[in-house]
Amino acid sequence: MKRILFPTDFSDVANNAFVHALGLAKLVHGELILLHTYELPIVDNQFAPQNYQVLFDSLELSNFERFKDEVPKLRAIAEENHFEDIKMSHMIMDGDLMYNIKEIIKKDKIDYVVMGTSGATGWKEAFLGTNTGEAIVNLSVPVLSIPKDCKYTKIETIGFTTRYREKDKEALKQVIKIAKAANAKVKCLYVKTKATDNTEATFDEWKEQFKNDPVTFFVLPNEDVKESISDFITHQEIDVLAMLTYKRSFFESLFSSSFTEKMSYNSEVPILALQE
Repeated sequence: MKRILFPTDFSDVANNAFVHALGLAKLVHGELILLHTYELPIVDNQFAPQNYQVLFDSLELSNFERFKDEVPKLRAIAEENHFEDIKMSHMIMDGDLMYNIKEIIKKDKIDYVVMGTSGATGWKEAFLGTNTGEAIVNLSVPVLSIPKDCKYTKIETIGFTTRYREKDKEALKQVIKIAKAANAKVKCLYVKTKATDNTEATFDEWKEQFKNDPVTFFVLPNEDVKESISDFITHQEIDVLAMLTYKRSFFESLFSSSFTEKMSYNSEVPILALQE
């Protein structure tokens, strides 16, 4: 059974992403591990009151009580969306969010992480702006990031961007596996610029290798790669965009305000970031 880590701050953004996490769990026959983290204040012992431990205990109890109150609400969301059969477990931890995520990935053999791309207090530094891209490329497993206004729908078309490198084939196979589980199709995009080093023979070889899979290949000439991706999402009615994180600076730029604003004019879609 695949293991999916879902960090949550119990905000509306996170609750929206939670439905997507449930949907992924159903597709890959997985279970969800819900993670809530909080950070205790840093206190200098020299100037702290004698009862600072009481303060920490009170904050920990407060976070635990909130966690305990929110879990039934998440179970209700699962039932409302007909995902009540998805197995779920829960974790509450103090400390840095990204550090905890990385530790859980290693310790619990996580297969996917699902997260919203913005959130309430405590998440902004990790999940807003270019830091979203940075967070994703620093994790060792595929990450499904959900824009805050993206409502869950049945996946019918998955977009996949490629540079037609040999190593991209393994990522495409991962995407095809998810697509088959969803009874969906894959539309594979290559943006051909003046600097391209691929040939027609490469394109034909890929088409031949994947001819029995639900994949259609698109080669679009354009010098503006991000513009092409945005237009591709809109015109090809992409429900999820899968991408390899091979070019870190480019990937992070996809979460810049200028690009995400343009995306919102079209249709915001989840991004499945695949690690090399």
